[in-house]
Amino acid sequence: MKFNFRFFSNPNQNLQFIKQLILVLSRSMRYLSFGAFGLMIYELGYTTDPEKLYYTTKIFEILVLLLGLTIILRNVFSNLSRKNKRIIFELVVAIFLLVSILIRWNLFGEYPDSVLLTSKKYILTNIFVTLIFIQELGKFSLLVNKLKLSPSLIFILSFSILTIIGTALLYLPRSTTAGISLIDAFFTATSAVCVTGLIVLDTSTAFTPFGQVVIMTLFQIGGLGMMTFTTFFGFFFRGSLSLENSLFLRDYINEKNVGAISSTLIKIVIFTVLVEFFAALLIYVFTEDSLFASAGQKLFFSAFHAISAFCNAGFSTLSSGLYEPGFRYLYHMHLVVAVTIVLGGIGFPVFINYYNYLVRVLTGAVRFVFIGEKYRHTPRVSNINTRLVMYTSTALMLVGFATYWYFEQDFTLKGLSYYGKFVTSVFGAVTPRTAGFNSVDMTALSVPTILIYLILMWIGASPGSTGGGIKTSTFAVALLNTWSVVTGRRRMEIFGRQISAESNRKAFAVIALSFFTIGLGVFLVTIYNPELALIDVAFEIFSAYSTVGLSLGITAQLSTASKLVVTVVMFFGRVGTLTILVAISRKIKERRYKYPEETIYIT
Repeated sequence: MKFNFRFFSNPNQNLQFIKQLILVLSRSMRYLSFGAFGLMIYELGYTTDPEKLYYTTKIFEILVLLLGLTIILRNVFSNLSRKNKRIIFELVVAIFLLVSILIRWNLFGEYPDSVLLTSKKYILTNIFVTLIFIQELGKFSLLVNKLKLSPSLIFILSFSILTIIGTALLYLPRSTTAGISLIDAFFTATSAVCVTGLIVLDTSTAFTPFGQVVIMTLFQIGGLGMMTFTTFFGFFFRGSLSLENSLFLRDYINEKNVGAISSTLIKIVIFTVLVEFFAALLIYVFTEDSLFASAGQKLFFSAFHAISAFCNAGFSTLSSGLYEPGFRYLYHMHLVVAVTIVLGGIGFPVFINYYNYLVRVLTGAVRFVFIGEKYRHTPRVSNINTRLVMYTSTALMLVGFATYWYFEQDFTLKGLSYYGKFVTSVFGAVTPRTAGFNSVDMTALSVPTILIYLILMWIGASPGSTGGGIKTSTFAVALLNTWSVVTGRRRMEIFGRQISAESNRKAFAVIALSFFTIGLGVFLVTIYNPELALIDVAFEIFSAYSTVGLSLGITAQLSTASKLVVTVVMFFGRVGTLTILVAISRKIKERRYKYPEETIYIT
């Protein structure tokens, strides 16, 4: 349908007026959706008492009514300017929102519980408000490049804002079963956003299903990255990314080809969804029905642990983790969790690399079978970063498996079957690589295993993944540089390629800053909690910095000051100490002159 309204005698004035009106309506829609979603979350997490939330509910209803009208008006005038082609979804949502508000105001009859926002009759209202909020948040995130801030600073701010929001949500009365202090809410939110998994309160008993959903949402967004998550929805609803958006996003998803930013973003999200879906399905299959009160609880358990495993978060809805009675011998399920952890920690660049390679190979095979086209040479798609990450990750897992198998024979592996020892050793080699799950009693580990865990936690996962640590590539570059010094070579070479001097400088900067952060964290916690054993404190700080989440059982005993220290260490470990320094430091231009060179005595 086309409209031919004439506001002014000049058609250009009409078009300009419509554009300005669309802009005002778009901004109004954004802020109305933010306000409605905020009130919805507040009421869902606060109480179901209609007397306490009467005015909140009325304001929410007015905002939803205005939101529905604004959506209709914006789409009508967008159709006038012939620019908006995605109006069906928004118009359906708008009509439903308007009808739902009329129902709540009893214009179609009396409904005894129509005051309550949490009534099951109005669950679709909440869903559609959430969808509009996600759409507007995604579109709003595409404007972040106009702030003229560095990508490093935006990255830090995104995690900070998400942590603050998470703290507010967990502080709501309905998030917990018996209340929570502000410092504990802040600690838990930071642990979830930074996909660490350290907890000061039992996730299974201290948090309600609403609180657990909040935690799961936080580590899902934190694992992918706030900017990646919101930009995907902005791209999904808008349909394209501008050149500015692409240039801004390439550092977040490690994609240097600007033209492939959109496709890479879609691949990352699809890969995440598919892995988490199949992991949840397998966990559901390999978990016994008798352990749950209902199929719904089992389904939530499967989804929670699949997302937590892929995001390397380490959160569990079981008090003792996977060592919980009834779950500790479900070895098939443990293997599923372990594989999911590896897939999440291997890094999205590696996945994209192998995806491109497989597409080339399969395309060639299909053309050969159906067309008869002869074999073509497939260029090397697996770059040096992918090969270095794969070799290092495999070596670390083998070392972790062998050392765990050897040192734990008389400790956590004692009395287990051969298959149980194998699975437990595999799990024990994988989980310290920033995952945080435990399938054994952590306090029963031998001292050599704890020391090996410190090294594995410190190294962590791979770059561009959901995990933390200094990263496998950083560790590999440091080893290669050491070997080149030992052998008297001036260049670092591997796989027929030379590693740049910039990579070497960054690697050693990351290592030095990690030791400084970890050392300072251990020093402060031993001051604020002098009664704790040094090895327990060191394990806690290593785990926090590398966003692992494993603990020797002292997290709940930390004082308020120590909790703040661990919180800061978790945040620094997730966003990167080097990233923080780059974001706050002033860039110095390269000087055109060079001082005379001298040698410093190192040994």
